[in-house]
Amino acid sequence: DSDLSMRTLSTPSPALIFPPNSPGFQNGRGSSTSSSSVTGETVAMVHSPPPTRLTHPLIRLASKHQKEQANIDRLPDHSVIQIFSFLPTNQLCRCAHVCRRWYNLAWDPRLWRTIRLTSETINVDRALKVLTRRLCQDTPNVCLMLETVIVSGCRRLTDRGLYTIAQCCPELRRLEVSGCYNVSNEAIFDVVSLCPNLEHLDVSGCSKVTCISLTREASIKLSPLHGKQISIRYLDMTDCFVLEDEGLHTIAAHCTQLTHLYLRRCVRITDEGLRYLMIYCTSIKELSVSDCRFVSDFGLREIAKLESRLRYLSIAHCGRITDVGIRYIAKYCSKLRYLNARGCEGITDHGVEYLAKNCTKLKSLDIGKCPLVSDTGLEFLALNCFNLKRLSLKSCESITGQGLQIVAANCFDLQMLNVQDCDVSVDALRFVKRHCKRCIIEHTNPAFF
Repeated sequence: DSDLSMRTLSTPSPALIFPPNSPGFQNGRGSSTSSSSVTGETVAMVHSPPPTRLTHPLIRLASKHQKEQANIDRLPDHSVIQIFSFLPTNQLCRCAHVCRRWYNLAWDPRLWRTIRLTSETINVDRALKVLTRRLCQDTPNVCLMLETVIVSGCRRLTDRGLYTIAQCCPELRRLEVSGCYNVSNEAIFDVVSLCPNLEHLDVSGCSKVTCISLTREASIKLSPLHGKQISIRYLDMTDCFVLEDEGLHTIAAHCTQLTHLYLRRCVRITDEGLRYLMIYCTSIKELSVSDCRFVSDFGLREIAKLESRLRYLSIAHCGRITDVGIRYIAKYCSKLRYLNARGCEGITDHGVEYLAKNCTKLKSLDIGKCPLVSDTGLEFLALNCFNLKRLSLKSCESITGQGLQIVAANCFDLQMLNVQDCDVSVDALRFVKRHCKRCIIEHTNPAFF
C-alpha cells in the first residue's frame, strides 16, 4: 500500500499531460475512438489510479445485475497482463484509468518493453517525456525495461524527443523514426552514443539525416575501439536524399556489424561510396541501392566482394548496370536468394544465363522492364533455378507464352508470377495455372480469370 501511495503521488496529474477536451491519439496496432475532441494538441495519457469504489449517489441505486463481477475481473493477473500485451500504447494508458487493479496491471514492466506512437498530430516530444518519466519511477532517470520505440509518421517529433529517449533508455535496441523529417544528425548521434545496445535503426524519410556516427564525446571515450563502437545491424536510410559518399564512408567506419542496409533513392550515392562500404562492412546479407542512378557495374564489382554472405540484393532502376555487373554478382555471390533488377535495361539473356547457372538457389527474381530479356533467358532460369518461387516479368516486351510454359513445367513451387503488360496468350496463362497450383498470376489479359 505504501508503494502504491508513492506511485499515486508521483504520477503526473492528467490535466498536465492530457489537456481537457483534446483528441485521443492513434498508435500502433489500433486507435482510440472513445476520446473527447476539441481543438488542441494530443499527448500521452498517464493517470493517477482511480479510487477503489465510486461514492456518487446514483451508483448506490444500481441494480443487482450491475453489481455482479464482470467476467474479465475473474481472470487472474497473468491472464489480464497477457491481454494487455496486445494493446497499443494509447489504449494501455486508457486501461490504467479503469480501476485500481487495472492501473497496477497496466503499468507492469513487462508491458512496457515497447512504446508505439503513430500520428501526425500528436505532440510526441511531450508524450515521450511523460511516458519515460512514469517508467523511470522505480529506477530514477533510467528506464531499464524499454527496448523498442516506434514513432514512425509522427511529424511533430523533433530532436528534443530523441534526446529524452537517449538520456533515459540505455537498454534501447530498436528505434523507428521513419517519416519524421524534423529529426537531425545531432539527435541520432546522441541516441547511438548513449544506447550502446541499439541494433535496429530506421530513419527512412528523414531528409535531414546525412550520417550515422558517435558524438565527439563518445568517440573520445571509446577511442581504442574506434570504428567498432556502434552495434547497429539493421539500418534503413531509404529516401535520405542528402546522404553522400562521405556520409556513407562514416557510416561504414562506425557500423561495422551491419547485416541489413537499405539505401533506396539515396540518389547521391556512387560506386565510390559502395567501395567504402565493402571495406568495413563485410557481413552484409541484405543490400538495397534501388534508384541510385549513379551506381554502375563497378559498384556491383565492389558488392560482389561480399561473396556467399549476400542473400538479398536490389538494384532496381539503376540504369548504368549491364550484364557485366550481373556477371560479377553471379560469379561470387552463389548463395543469392533474392534479386531485384527491375528497370535495368542493359541486362540481356546473357546476364540471366550467368545468374541462373551460378545462383541456382535463387527464390525471387524481378527482371521487369528489361526489354532485352526473352524466352531464351527464361529457359536458362527454368533449367537451373528449380526453387524459384517469385518471378516478375512486368513489361518485358520480348517474353511470350512459350517461355512461360517452360518455366511452369520446371518450377513447380512458383507462387507468384507477374506478366502485366506482356504479350502472353490466355492458353499460356492456363498452362501455368495447371502446373503451378499455388501460383498467383498478375496479368492484364481480361480474358483470363
